[in-house]
Amino acid sequence: MNEIRTDRLVLRRAVAADLPAVHAFMSSPSAMRYWSTPPHESMAVTAPWFQAQFFSGDPGRDEWIIELDGRAVGNIGIWNMPEFGFILHPDVWGRGVATEAARAFVDHAFGAHPIDGITADVDPRNLASLRLLGRLGFAETGRAERTFHVAGEWCDSVYLKLSRPA
Repeated sequence: MNEIRTDRLVLRRAVAADLPAVHAFMSSPSAMRYWSTPPHESMAVTAPWFQAQFFSGDPGRDEWIIELDGRAVGNIGIWNMPEFGFILHPDVWGRGVATEAARAFVDHAFGAHPIDGITADVDPRNLASLRLLGRLGFAETGRAERTFHVAGEWCDSVYLKLSRPA
């Protein structure tokens, strides 16, 4: 499957021409606030990340571009089966894009992969992501302190899981 459509969005496989749009959100300090790395300082940082994220051929990845109104505005997927994640350009925050994309992706993931559940690792300060995952039915399975060291700052983790529907 190369495309998932919702009312407003297209989730699709990345193409090389998406690199500038992906760099726009990967270089945003706001978008990257709770990411596991600092904002990308240049296209030289984003280009190899983009290649690995979307074109590695790794069977443990299932990565998609989120497109709204013909513009790539985010990335959603599984990067380390079954760990789920997403990132959006701040321009589209607060418009339900993440929820709409996540619902569509979760349905796809359970249909496409023989997994018992989908997991997530979220910085506990990222309340918007925690609320979204809660609305999707993710339940907290644990917490850990000082799991990521990003730009001189230790970050903690909240671990969540969404079990395969019966």
